[in-house]
Amino acid sequence: MPLYMANIGEEYLIKKIGGLEETQHHLKNLGFVVGSEISVISVAGGNVIVQIKDARVAISKEMAGKIKI
Repeated sequence: MPLYMANIGEEYLIKKIGGLEETQHHLKNLGFVVGSEISVISVAGGNVIVQIKDARVAISKEMAGKIKI
């Protein structure tokens, strides 16, 4: 399922990163790699705030749709 559908506070593993190569590269630079643990902190105004690798990152809902958990 896409990341934006995740329950807030639950931990998940990233199973797949979709999108264009440029998008995948951008997400990888932010720490979104297959096999990483991730949890959603909050969803507000079309943005998704996640906890990944001891960092909090805000991404758009569209970008979160490219991350499968």
